[in-house]
Amino acid sequence: MSQEQIKFAYWVPNVSGGLVVSKIEQRTSWNIDYNRKLAQTAEKAGFEYALSQIRFTAGYGAEFQHESVAISHALLAATDKLRVIAAILPGPWNPVVLAKQIATIDHLTNGRVAVNIVSGWFRGEFQAIGEPWLEHDERYRRSEEFIEVLKGIWTTDNFSYQGDFYRIHNYSLKPKPLQQAPHPEIFQGGSSRAARDMASRVSDWYFTNGNTVEGIQAQVDDIRAKAAANGHSVKVGVNAFIIARDTEEEARAVLAEIIEKADPEAVNAFGHEVKQAGKASPEGEGNWAKSTFEDLVQYNDGFKTNLIGTPQQIAERIVALKAVGVDLILSGFLHFQEEVAYFGDKVLPLVRELERELEAEPVPLKLAA
Repeated sequence: MSQEQIKFAYWVPNVSGGLVVSKIEQRTSWNIDYNRKLAQTAEKAGFEYALSQIRFTAGYGAEFQHESVAISHALLAATDKLRVIAAILPGPWNPVVLAKQIATIDHLTNGRVAVNIVSGWFRGEFQAIGEPWLEHDERYRRSEEFIEVLKGIWTTDNFSYQGDFYRIHNYSLKPKPLQQAPHPEIFQGGSSRAARDMASRVSDWYFTNGNTVEGIQAQVDDIRAKAAANGHSVKVGVNAFIIARDTEEEARAVLAEIIEKADPEAVNAFGHEVKQAGKASPEGEGNWAKSTFEDLVQYNDGFKTNLIGTPQQIAERIVALKAVGVDLILSGFLHFQEEVAYFGDKVLPLVRELERELEAEPVPLKLAA
């Protein structure tokens, strides 16, 4: 198990509708005032990262959206330590333009910006904005070239690149990013073979959808072995929808109400779209390929990770995830501002206490199921 403390990120609700496709009350807003206060609350609570979402079109309860890079910069300007990850879609974005944009934001925010390269799952969105829709593995191949170009521009003068999707000729970016590690962090997601293989070659961080501890361990072991064979290293983040309450009964009641009040039309429409994307991988094992209706009520299978219960139960499950190689929990909440503060006050101190105990005591603690 890593000796580093497990890190925490939260989904920026820059898209309307919250993080569940349900008609349950959500005291969460997509507007900038709400998000500035949330970023400050999360920073104080001990969150290291925030991940802004990228959406171009309405759908599945997300009628309004703020663009990811712009709102990421606004949140960085409102905080002092929080690192904000801007989600990016190759296709709509050109890697040269993004490299320059992120380098500028990096200088303006003392090196706190990162990017999440999203290969794409929403075919209708690409069609709506006139972008070609590539086959599953071709989307990841384009994303890999996109990352190679970003890295090259950020770290090399007179950079040239001849790929199937991008051509760069003797280009130098100045100023380069402040971050010297050796460049702004690059995240990516996906559960398919193509996604994991790409991460094992070029990404700094790999996000996966929610899953059981056993399912996540299999993914972690696979990607780490592939990365080692490539002379590369990659950290792993796992999606989780967190419902922390004083009693387990309260937490389970909230989950039951979310699912009971799910919007069937929106969930089924979302499920149709993402299952096509997940099953389109050659092995049929991409994100959402095996998700149930209940799983899809939370966009990224966050209920599966089972961070639902009392602060002690959740802390023990987080440390169990860390024990199988998870480096970061990407968190969603029902009522973001209140629940992020509660998490920082009630859950995170227990996580740190368990980490200290496990570091001092080689015999594993009995962790909650």
